[in-house]
Amino acid sequence: MGLDMMNCELLATCSALGYLEGDVYHREPDCLESVKDLIRYLKHEDETQDVRRQLGAAQILQGDLLPILVQHRQDKPLFDAVVRLMVNLTQPALLCFGKVPQDPSFRHHFLQVLGYLQSYKEAFANEKTFGVLSETLYTLLQLGWEERQEEDNLLIERILLLVRNVLHVPADPSQEKHVDDEASIHDRLLWALHLSGLDDLLLFLASSAAEQQWSLHVLEIVSLVFRDQNPEHLAAAGQARSAREQGADTVELEVLRQRETAEKKSRALQRSSRHSRFGGSYVVQGLKSIGDRDVVFHKSLPRFQTYSPDLGKDARYVPRRRQPAPESSVQRRSALNVRLFLRDFCSEFLENCYNRLMGLVKDHLLREKAQQHDETYYLWALAFFMAFNRASNFRPGLVSETLSVRTFHFIEQNLTNYYEMMLTDRKEAVSWGRRMHLALRAYQELLATVNRMDASADEAVRESSRILKNNVFYVMEYRELFLTLFRKFDETRQPRSYLRDLVETTHLFLKMLERFCRNRGNLMVQNKRRRRKKKPKKKALPGAPASEGSAAQHPEGAEGMWQALAEQLRHCAQNSELAPDSVVPFDAASEVPVEEQRTEAMARIQDRLLAGQAPEALTLLRAAREVWPEGDAFGSPELSAEDEVELLQHIFSAQFPRQPEPEDRGGEEGEGEEDHEEEEEEEEEELQAIQVSEKEFSFLDYLKRFACSHVVRACVLLLKDYRENSPHTNHCAIKMLHRLAHDLKMEALLYHVSLFCLFNRLFSDPASGAYRELVTFARYILGKFFGLTEVNRKAFVELLFWKNTAVAREMTEGYGSLDAESSNRKAPKWNPEEEKQLRELYLAHKDIEGEDVIEAILARLDTRTRSRKQVIHHLVRLGLADSVKDFQRPRQVKGINVVLWTEDQELELHRLFEEFQDSDDVLGHIMKNITAKRSRARVVEKLLSLGLVTERRALYKKRQRKKPVSPGLVSGLWVPPGKDPLKVPDQEDEEEGEEQQEEEEEDSEEDEEGPGAEAAEGSPVPLPQSLRQILQEEDFSAPLLWLQNCLIRIADDREEAGCTQPVPLVPLTEENEDAMESPAFQRLLRKLGMRPPALEQESFWRVPAQLSPAVLRTEAASLAQAGLMEQELGKEQPPPTLEALLPAGKRKRDPRLPAISEVVAEEPSSPGPQKPLSPDSAGGQGMDGSKDRDLLDSEPDSPEAPRIPKRRRFLIEDEDD
Repeated sequence: MGLDMMNCELLATCSALGYLEGDVYHREPDCLESVKDLIRYLKHEDETQDVRRQLGAAQILQGDLLPILVQHRQDKPLFDAVVRLMVNLTQPALLCFGKVPQDPSFRHHFLQVLGYLQSYKEAFANEKTFGVLSETLYTLLQLGWEERQEEDNLLIERILLLVRNVLHVPADPSQEKHVDDEASIHDRLLWALHLSGLDDLLLFLASSAAEQQWSLHVLEIVSLVFRDQNPEHLAAAGQARSAREQGADTVELEVLRQRETAEKKSRALQRSSRHSRFGGSYVVQGLKSIGDRDVVFHKSLPRFQTYSPDLGKDARYVPRRRQPAPESSVQRRSALNVRLFLRDFCSEFLENCYNRLMGLVKDHLLREKAQQHDETYYLWALAFFMAFNRASNFRPGLVSETLSVRTFHFIEQNLTNYYEMMLTDRKEAVSWGRRMHLALRAYQELLATVNRMDASADEAVRESSRILKNNVFYVMEYRELFLTLFRKFDETRQPRSYLRDLVETTHLFLKMLERFCRNRGNLMVQNKRRRRKKKPKKKALPGAPASEGSAAQHPEGAEGMWQALAEQLRHCAQNSELAPDSVVPFDAASEVPVEEQRTEAMARIQDRLLAGQAPEALTLLRAAREVWPEGDAFGSPELSAEDEVELLQHIFSAQFPRQPEPEDRGGEEGEGEEDHEEEEEEEEEELQAIQVSEKEFSFLDYLKRFACSHVVRACVLLLKDYRENSPHTNHCAIKMLHRLAHDLKMEALLYHVSLFCLFNRLFSDPASGAYRELVTFARYILGKFFGLTEVNRKAFVELLFWKNTAVAREMTEGYGSLDAESSNRKAPKWNPEEEKQLRELYLAHKDIEGEDVIEAILARLDTRTRSRKQVIHHLVRLGLADSVKDFQRPRQVKGINVVLWTEDQELELHRLFEEFQDSDDVLGHIMKNITAKRSRARVVEKLLSLGLVTERRALYKKRQRKKPVSPGLVSGLWVPPGKDPLKVPDQEDEEEGEEQQEEEEEDSEEDEEGPGAEAAEGSPVPLPQSLRQILQEEDFSAPLLWLQNCLIRIADDREEAGCTQPVPLVPLTEENEDAMESPAFQRLLRKLGMRPPALEQESFWRVPAQLSPAVLRTEAASLAQAGLMEQELGKEQPPPTLEALLPAGKRKRDPRLPAISEVVAEEPSSPGPQKPLSPDSAGGQGMDGSKDRDLLDSEPDSPEAPRIPKRRRFLIEDEDD
């Protein structure tokens, strides 16, 4: 568009701006009004952007606006108006048109505007222009908030928007054909920006707490500055090339040289040794031409190697919707001086601005203060600057704001949102795919930074990395993310670079997860499972039809009812106003197909008849006849009125299988129809609940989820460009396929013709030596395949199809192997003979009282493979039974099925009690001599009800106590207080075995004595000799002392709190963890009444709530005895007594016992007797911060008995803290 095509009013307005004479611009008196007129013209332009295109063709910005901006900046109103006009002229073309137009004429206008914008960008690459903008911005930022006016804030924003618009203009690939290290227009623009000092002002805006409102503008400008830059290359700018980089360049040059040599050799072979005008013709045997004859080849023989039947044919047209998605951007290397300036800018930005700016932007995004899609700048900045920090001088503190679990969650949410929008907004699917790629790169950089933290020399950094990985690997959504992205990959919406980043990120995640699982013994992760809730039963509406089978159950009433219905039906059949179109005889929302709802339609007709609704029944019959005309099940279309009435009479008296009726509730009979309609709408919604639990993670099971065709297909697609891929990309793709083929033994998943064609192209590549890893993998897969073909000749056909795990297993193990296993799992079908036998057996045994019908049928069926559930369901399906509930076995409720005591049994119990009431074990003797065997709990309850005993304690076994002996050693064994020193330990084991055998005969649900009942008597729990010996051999001194301290601490807590609840026993050291996994130690815990972990969520043993503080202290005393016997320390010293374990308020004062004071004890591992600590020395050690001691032994000649202090409570800190 030239000036001759320009609008006259617009041309006159532009002429009134002024003129340029040399380097001086002379403005007209009406210059300010002309600028305002141009702004008004742009505001009212049409959809073709005619004003914008005319101003661009006239070069108003280059010839008038920029000189006015530079030379007349003192005129503030004119300067503000010019900046405002330039912001409007430089706004992106995509923003002007809304989207890239598809219409040819509008697309031409769009390209015109884009061309004018590129010329504007070249004009702005001037130091003077950016110098004026920089000075003006600096002057405005010097003003305080009390001095700054609204016009000043608008001018600051317009200057930032002008810089943003100029930087946003894309490069023109047809004009800029520069190679790397050569300055482009964008580089010259950045250099002018740097010389003007505008980059320092951007750093000030990003770091200043008083300029928070410009944070999003600054982040957007920074992202456009580094648009084409690679952070890793930028970090290495100005540094000497490493040996690794030089080696990579050498390998690349060697690959190119080998390919060039191979091409020269092939061209030399195509030329014959002597000249021949007639090259010759050849017949290719076995290769048919269009007809039945063989192909005739009219070229020289060496050229036959490149022969293809597709030569000379037109390329196949690929529709636009099936074309691969274009790449979003192309990275290039700028000039060296520009790269050095950008490197320094990145370093200063990371040190002074990154954490604060990213926190502000994140806050704006969460509070929805930003514009649409502004989160893309946040994701870009996260990926770019974290990569720069990792490549230059890795310091995690510089990026700590984005190095958290919240950032993982934010990126995962955006990834999910972008994918959902890509599916719904199909017109902008490519744009949503680019945003999805941006989020994936941010996620990849987060993982790479966490992985780099593992190699840090700082222990705190490694611990932070471990906590981050633990939290990320624990959440199920983070583990399932990559599997979902592989399954949802679409080549037409997501570019090839997205697939490359996806494979590399998945490789990094799997490597980190595998290493994390290898370093830890077991990893507990979160598991979520969807559980469908049962829909609420439908409530019977008032006036609902009668129950099923009422006509058959009451034939007398049904006969009279039919007489009244027959008259109504004859009258209605002659009425032509009945319209069957108003009734739908089937349920369209039901999961049952319409063809199979014929029986339900007949049942609905019967319901109308039973309710006395004759017209509705006839209308429903005619509507069903139109839906199911085949077989004349509802009569033929030419059916007469009398025949219709007769057909309805058969339906009225028939029996149809129905769903079970809901239970009637008397209190809901008066509810209105509106409430029932609302309930029916709620029932239509699918009710699901997410059940969250924990499970132990298995890396191999997790890897099996990647064994699918989507993952294999994506990796093969990426490897097709193995020449253009980097060595790391090829390694990641090969490693993923190697995990599936080698680690999971699923080589058959990779047996596909596309992958084999890739292998063939690789083997014919002259530079295949540079891809040794890929060549080795290809030979491995081909060797496995050809080994399989010797067994399975159909494997060649299987190459045409992608396979899942089931097909791959069937391919290797034999066809039909999965069918055999599935047949074992699925119930076999019922043939007519079995159904006939089932019907006869049910009719023969259904009326026999006292007999289980299903058991009788199962005993007499010819097929023995049928289960009770299968028989019941098939009876319901045949209509012989109404519901599965009719055959439910009567539940045996606890405490209901109790055999009553007869008078003779009560007399026998009374006699046995009188006979053995003076013995040591009354209840034991009664249980041995009673005729009717009952549980111990039942016998105890009966004795209490008869009044023979007043409390259960009277029936406990009495401990036979000999002459009191002072505590000491008898025959080398320690005898605790109250114990018989003459009793042999083996006899105690035998008694313990008898008691255990008696306890096993009791009912577990009715046993009320509970654990620790024997310890409640006040004496320590006796430990069997065999268990003591095992504890001595295993050296459980420290775990026993830890368990003793736990029991004492729990006893103190329960006395202080006054309430009891199960308390877990959490081992904090490796020695205690190993003891808790030992069978001998677990046997000791069961002996003490501890409860093992019962549920999946529980990982630790627990102290039951029913154990009282006295019982816990008694058990602690028993452990003290076992601990002293193990250590064999101070054999002449007695262990702590029960009195010493009681609290001070409940302790009996005994003149022989000294006062118990809280002291700091010695380590149990210290050998030999220890010297007692005086209060001063004990306090001194506590002040010095020495180690806490667990046991204090007195000297042999010390008059004081050993004392057990009140233990200090453990504080279990969270792992994140």
